[in-house]
Amino acid sequence: MTATIMDGKATAEKIRAGIKAEVTNLKVKPGLAAVLAGKNPASQVYVEIKRKTCDDVGIYSELYKLPEETTEKELLQLIDKLNKSEKIHGILVQLPLPKHINEEKVLEAIALEKDVDGFSLVNVGRLASGREAAVPCTPKGVIRLLEEYSIDLAGKNAVVIGRSNIVGKPTALLLLNRNATVTICHSKTADLPHYTKKADILIAAVGKPKLVTADMVKEGAVVIDVGINRIDGKLIGDVDFEPVRKKAAYITPVPGGVGPMTVAMLIENTLERYKKITGAK
Repeated sequence: MTATIMDGKATAEKIRAGIKAEVTNLKVKPGLAAVLAGKNPASQVYVEIKRKTCDDVGIYSELYKLPEETTEKELLQLIDKLNKSEKIHGILVQLPLPKHINEEKVLEAIALEKDVDGFSLVNVGRLASGREAAVPCTPKGVIRLLEEYSIDLAGKNAVVIGRSNIVGKPTALLLLNRNATVTICHSKTADLPHYTKKADILIAAVGKPKLVTADMVKEGAVVIDVGINRIDGKLIGDVDFEPVRKKAAYITPVPGGVGPMTVAMLIENTLERYKKITGAK
């Protein structure tokens, strides 16, 4: 068996094309503000990709690059200004923030109706109760990619490796909301292969290169690799791609899998927030 590669790049391009066509017909353009505090190299790359994607689909964007020494008060003042801006319908604060700034306080300061990342406690609560509103972009991208390849989740054993609030937990909730039987594994899980070998759907999101090896994967499984690790100048995932590809039915590559879907979902969430705020159809 050789797995079908799940092309996140092509799927994301299709989604972006649909959004672009929709935005073209709007008199007032949706607006996204991205806030970057500090000089994290990866964050700078991600924010620039998001800004360029906004330009490509016709979404108005504002980018705020703040110095490392920006105070929490200054950042909160900026968010308050963006909350009140009629041009902005979505606010993205790129994580991680400098250590002297309380991330939770900053995320909670974003107006609920402009929370494109779905990180507010209210949106997390909605997701947990099955009333999905603004859904975190990477988990939403994972689900959309599974849907693109017509992978039925109902009744399947799904294992998520990783319990972060940004990816692991919301991904598990999305799977559960679609009737999968979900197990969450993490750094304290004893005998990780015991769980992964039973997974019909295996999602790795921990940031450990080649953590998932072929002997940990069930024959014919669907393997989603959310990990992004830079080794010797190359990007690799949490999955040992080539050996696992020979055993799985479907697999995502790194790069070109979940990454492009994350950006596409951010743009989609911005359009959804715009519609919610303006009442546009």
